[in-house]
Amino acid sequence: MIGHSNNSRAFLTARWSNLGLITYAVEAAVLKPELPRGCELDMRDGLAFVSLVVFDFLDTRVKGCRVPRHVNFPEINLRYYVRCKGLRGVSFIREFVPRRMIAWVARRIYNEPYIATPMQSRIGCDGDHCETAHRFWFAGTWHEVRVRGLRPPVVPSAGSIDHFFKEHNWGFGKSRDGALRQYRVEHPAWAVYPDAAAEVRVDFAAVYGEKWAFLSAAVPHAVTFAVGSEVTVYPWTDQKA
Repeated sequence: MIGHSNNSRAFLTARWSNLGLITYAVEAAVLKPELPRGCELDMRDGLAFVSLVVFDFLDTRVKGCRVPRHVNFPEINLRYYVRCKGLRGVSFIREFVPRRMIAWVARRIYNEPYIATPMQSRIGCDGDHCETAHRFWFAGTWHEVRVRGLRPPVVPSAGSIDHFFKEHNWGFGKSRDGALRQYRVEHPAWAVYPDAAAEVRVDFAAVYGEKWAFLSAAVPHAVTFAVGSEVTVYPWTDQKA
């Protein structure tokens, strides 16, 4: 978390809950054309990565106000990891939500790659495990992601692979004219359910394009299942590269 900021300046507050991150190692050359201006790939052990991320927005408020029917909803995105001017963050290939207004605002105002589509999510816990399941409809079929981990959750060390993929305080994108845009996200360090495993039934070519078809048969490099927390998202700002 970055210091203590004034929530009156926040664009959005919410609870991000039950985040499953299924991460794949990819060739850097696949991601470099996607990079926002002035950014570089955030590598680990010489590898670049993308993560398929599933989670739930809960108690969402925009400028402090709840928008009816837009308070609790799931999201699924495909993201990758970047550094810009010393800041670690993420950038997105595509993001899915079930509400058209959210997708329209994100595309129109912020030039973020959101698409609205029917989606479902659920979370279930027994004595030893928790499991989250997300389904979304796209390209004429349902796609499904399940992530399962052990209880109780623990906070991993700062040098761990789980920490590397789950802890980012910045998002980076492109304006319509190609300029670098960035925003800040604040939250405490997330606990994770240990020994996480995933089941992914996603046609990556149909959902994200032929460029990503290889992920349908790829073995994840890592699976992280984070509990989540309250988050504060601050407005986009345009930057000079």
